[in-house]
Amino acid sequence: MDIESAQGHRERLRKKYLQSGISSLHDYEQLELLLTFVIPRKDVKPVAKNLLKTFKSFSRVFDAPLEELCAVDGIGENTAILLKLVKDSCGKYLEDKAVRTDIVANPAAVIDFVRMELSGLQQETLMIIYLNVKNHVIDYETSHGTVDYAAVYPRNIVQGALRRNASAVIMVHNHPSGQCDPSKEDIALTATVKAACKTISINLLDHIIVGKSGYTSMAEKNLIN
Repeated sequence: MDIESAQGHRERLRKKYLQSGISSLHDYEQLELLLTFVIPRKDVKPVAKNLLKTFKSFSRVFDAPLEELCAVDGIGENTAILLKLVKDSCGKYLEDKAVRTDIVANPAAVIDFVRMELSGLQQETLMIIYLNVKNHVIDYETSHGTVDYAAVYPRNIVQGALRRNASAVIMVHNHPSGQCDPSKEDIALTATVKAACKTISINLLDHIIVGKSGYTSMAEKNLIN
């Protein structure tokens, strides 16, 4: 495709998005449109399709490490940084919504945020979310483990809640395997953390497990007594 044809194609793609929204675009077209803002005067459809072929899905393109993105033909460092920035900006957007929301009244806000942050990670990661008396997010912290293990110390969770004057906490961790069912160890750990928090009148509201296939809320399944 020559430069003039490529430019015309870009304009048609932008108009399609503006007139009909993101759902009107195929996955490769969404990537293609994004790439037009960082790769000038070039047909980027092959690059977009190459990204999907390399990483197997739309979400995995944005989850991919910077060095792996740069290894894809047609992707330079600036383009790779843009792709990472898009995902991080989405995470910040969802974080901001969660902070301003009553998590108990609107649990979807925290689910969207934690899935964005954790579901694409290749190592098991623990997130502790600290809430105030209005069930608004005060703060959160993460700790990384190995591919299938993240160390959890109830004492550290309790200390973190005390430092922030939190009234409640939510535990979250991911399963890199993709499945979201809690293991016997997950259930036992939840009971231990809840008991530790109870000693200082802090409520463990939920333990959420996220993965590529979705999430499991142990509170929704009545696994937190």
